[in-house]
Amino acid sequence: MNALAGAVHQFDRIVDGWLEHARGNRVADTVFSAASDLGDFSLIWHLIATGRGTVSDRDAEQSLLFVGLLGAESLIVNQGFKRLVRRRRPSVTGDPRFVVRRPSTSSFPSGHASAAFFAATVLTARDGALVAPVWFGLAAVIATSRAFVRIHHPSDVVGGALVGAALGQLALALLRLRRR
Repeated sequence: MNALAGAVHQFDRIVDGWLEHARGNRVADTVFSAASDLGDFSLIWHLIATGRGTVSDRDAEQSLLFVGLLGAESLIVNQGFKRLVRRRRPSVTGDPRFVVRRPSTSSFPSGHASAAFFAATVLTARDGALVAPVWFGLAAVIATSRAFVRIHHPSDVVGGALVGAALGQLALALLRLRRR
């Protein structure tokens, strides 16, 4: 095992140990299980877009664009990065204490984390820095949920968050170019 792989493994072990202290707590189990489910297929972000899209024609247009961008992010992560890296999951079914949809892709990066941080980045650009804690807080809970239910290694979650934020910045840059 090389030094980087050893450091990643050590990080995963330490963070999983911290999470294990929270597992079994009824509130934590409920919050993170629900967050994991709401992150499936970016459901929470689609619900937010749908709600926002009902306000006006402009909001509907922006919501459709947001949903399209989420689809592109998912394609890049799930059919691009995950196929290149092919990291094994800590478990195919997750921790037996939690009901988790069985993923069909490899572990790195976490698609839930990537989509969450992508969405938080794009929504913050639209709504302003004052609501950034709301969007990034929600993203952090959804991302963390995947390591909590043990369907991802903690480093998959960190990697997904970084990929999602970077793809969000790229999407925003492309949108600015399009407006010119």
